[in-house]
Amino acid sequence: MLASCSQQNNYAEINFAIAQTPLNLDPRYATDAASERANRLIYQPLVDFDDASKPAPVLATWVLLSPTRYQFNLVPQRAVFHHKTALTASDVKATYDSILGLKNSPHTAEFANIKNIEIINVESLIFELKQSDSHFPSKLIIGILPADLIAKNHDFAHHPIGSGPLKIVSWNSRLVLQRIRDNQLIRLTEVKDPTVRVLKLQRGEADLIQGDLPPELVKHLQNQPEIKVKTTAGANFSYLGLNMQDATLQNLKVRQAIAYAIDREAIIRQVMVQQSRVASSILPPEHYTNANNNLASYDYNPEKAKQLLLEAGIKLPLKLIYKTSTDAQRLRFSTILQAQMAKAGIDLQIKSLDWGTFFADVKQGNFQLFGLTWVGIKTPEIYAKAFGSDFFPPNGFNRGRYADKALDNLLAKEDWPAAMARIQQQLPYIPLWYEGQFAAMGKNIKGYAPKADGNWDDLTNISLQKVVK
Repeated sequence: MLASCSQQNNYAEINFAIAQTPLNLDPRYATDAASERANRLIYQPLVDFDDASKPAPVLATWVLLSPTRYQFNLVPQRAVFHHKTALTASDVKATYDSILGLKNSPHTAEFANIKNIEIINVESLIFELKQSDSHFPSKLIIGILPADLIAKNHDFAHHPIGSGPLKIVSWNSRLVLQRIRDNQLIRLTEVKDPTVRVLKLQRGEADLIQGDLPPELVKHLQNQPEIKVKTTAGANFSYLGLNMQDATLQNLKVRQAIAYAIDREAIIRQVMVQQSRVASSILPPEHYTNANNNLASYDYNPEKAKQLLLEAGIKLPLKLIYKTSTDAQRLRFSTILQAQMAKAGIDLQIKSLDWGTFFADVKQGNFQLFGLTWVGIKTPEIYAKAFGSDFFPPNGFNRGRYADKALDNLLAKEDWPAAMARIQQQLPYIPLWYEGQFAAMGKNIKGYAPKADGNWDDLTNISLQKVVK
């Protein structure tokens, strides 16, 4: 009888209520967090990252043949695509060739350094680069697509075919995935309202929710006997972006004043989930580049902030416009920042916009200040892309248009500790925090825990056990 029940449980559908449904399940195009998290389950890349954020083999190992030549060898346990063809070197080449040929892929510029891809045999290929790049393997994290379907212009965005542990079953009003090894069905249902997600979990209409809840709702769930809440330290970096073309913000003392005007500890304590922590750099403390790094901190000191503004010749109060999305938690942060900065002589005026308009303004440099979060960043090259003078949009993510020759030289030498120290001293961003991660689930859910970057990787392990009354 127990064996029979266990077998049935493997096929019982698990309902995962999410704040936003994936937008694009083609890994060559996906940029939103939900799509990237789903794509990690549907596809497999050549390379991923270990716990210290160093590149590690997934589908392939690699050998550096010369400064501009890398040989990748597929691992012995050959992957098989969901449409039953074996994954070969030809699929790897076709995937990256297609990215290089796309005009509207956000990843095309990332691989512009590839000169040629040469297939040696079904298991091996060589990437030849235009210029040497010691970090090249860490870039090969795009899910591999089958060459035969690429040639047919298959619609991977809505009908993905990968070689990952989960495959798509249907995608209408909700996305249904099936785990390959045991046929476990997992339904991802968009429930935008956080209170409704909580109610669905409590009523048993959802088995799992993760992230995107205000802390009071997390605390509420922690007090519910039928719910388990698990938390972990986060790695996603939240920051205050500054327009370095703005005459006022070009003054370092003004930027320092803004940093001293924010009580990050109080915000974390009052309105964030457990295990959130103050940030000083994009990459978290456990990242290998931070092994011996002690960065200066900007503790809350409104009087010092006010004095710095006066020294900068600012007539108080200093009026600044802060752009954000209409997300409830983002607006909450905004009003707290507004109240804190007022004590430092800063009149923060909040302008909330729908996500599309807001993000378009950020990319175009149409802002004074804005708030965003870097999600899932693993490689130190982010410092060049976010702050290097050659990486203004659309060539990179230096949305504040910051230019500093001293920093450029440190980035070129890959002296990451010195570069991070320079960034922290110059403040082209105001670092805020790494938000803690949580997952809440019914008591009958096993094998799931939140991850530092909020990924859904444990959907490969999750199980639903029926409660016998």
